[in-house]
Amino acid sequence: MRRTAVLFLTLLLLWALVAEMNHALSPAHVWLFAGGLFVAYAALALPLAPGLAAVILAGCVFDAHAPVAFGTHAALFAIAHLLIHNARDRLPRDETGAHVLIALTANFGLFLALSLDCARRAPASGAEWFRLLADLACSQVFVALIARWFFALQARALKLAAAG
Repeated sequence: MRRTAVLFLTLLLLWALVAEMNHALSPAHVWLFAGGLFVAYAALALPLAPGLAAVILAGCVFDAHAPVAFGTHAALFAIAHLLIHNARDRLPRDETGAHVLIALTANFGLFLALSLDCARRAPASGAEWFRLLADLACSQVFVALIARWFFALQARALKLAAAG
């Protein structure tokens, strides 16, 4: 239970930081999405149950503030977590660079799934797809820049709480 709580608190911190970044970038019409960071470390470093519980709770926090059906982020985060967790024995789990690539891949997949879900409900015009591509590019750069810091924060928080 301690691992879940500590990991959830780090994810809540990331959610708050990304929300503040999005608020600051709103005059520039840029939106950042860091969903890959929410699932990568938990899926690669923790047992299934604590990591999945923390990821689902973080997805519920996302859902509470997103214009999608409640449970959408939680379900997508859980699916991404399960996919990465099931493949982690075949992935290089000891290298931080590999963690960053996995987070970028998960971020791309989650962004695409959310965009397609929103487009299914309200079809987007061509100009909106260009904006989504720009947001995806900015999000990927953002994830690549902060991934190492965030993974270190999660590992240190688990170690400090004696939950690692």
